[in-house]
Amino acid sequence: MRKILFILMLIPAICSFGQETEWLDLDYVGDGIEGHKLDIHLPPTGQSNYKAVVLIYGSAWFANNMKQMAFQSMGKSLIDAGFAVISINHRGSMEAHYPAQINDVKAAIRFLRGNADKYHIDDSFIGITGFSSGGHLSALAGTTNNVKKFTVGDITLDIEGNLGSYTDNSSRVDAVVDWFGPIDMTTMKDCKGVNDEKSPEAILIGGAPADNLDMLALLNPMTYIDKTDPKFLVIHGDADNVVPHCQSEFFAAALKKDGLLDDFITVSGGQHGPVTFNEETFGKMTAFFLKEAGM
Repeated sequence: MRKILFILMLIPAICSFGQETEWLDLDYVGDGIEGHKLDIHLPPTGQSNYKAVVLIYGSAWFANNMKQMAFQSMGKSLIDAGFAVISINHRGSMEAHYPAQINDVKAAIRFLRGNADKYHIDDSFIGITGFSSGGHLSALAGTTNNVKKFTVGDITLDIEGNLGSYTDNSSRVDAVVDWFGPIDMTTMKDCKGVNDEKSPEAILIGGAPADNLDMLALLNPMTYIDKTDPKFLVIHGDADNVVPHCQSEFFAAALKKDGLLDDFITVSGGQHGPVTFNEETFGKMTAFFLKEAGM
């Protein structure tokens, strides 16, 4: 009788866990800002914890609340593969200049590690991926593992930041998939020059790119590459008319030099999302994360 009562007492908890597969609008900094919210989605399999992948939307760094769109675009194959999927917001470029955006990304990752048990996350593996400006931030997160402050010329930036209540936790990521992210802002115009003072990157840094070359270097994920960084998968369409394909060519070559490139996939006829996003490339992304996570 006691055994039956014990089982009956467990049923509500088991059902609750089975149904509780997502947490929405969690404030990862604790300041109430829209750009500091994230969603956690778990596979409906009832495991005690899951290795994780963080998603970052593309918006030319402008948007502060497109996390649901990122999950709808990229989340399904990762959920189906057994990953916890965390889709995050970050502050937009018109409310905060760089490095606010990478500070936000790192704060979100620290939050996940600080609350891993609560949200059933196995923080031994946290991958990250994003498209367009989200690809840039994902790439930057990967190459700035263990970077706190960094100096180029006369400018020193705090890349890590101190947002939130989990500053003792690591913001390290363990694998990166960069979907057609802008990388080197000194070559965004025709693969050889800077864009003008009205460009998204100008708004991000708060000045004309041509007048802020040191800041552009600090914005460039290639600036920080070293052999301790995680492995990368880079995906870009050769018909992209928003972010030139050469951005990923340059990045892939730099990663390959240090043994960090798993693969560089060029999608024939791939545009800035359409065609480039397809069943095969989503499958490549998922297989890469599964391999790096040892799943």
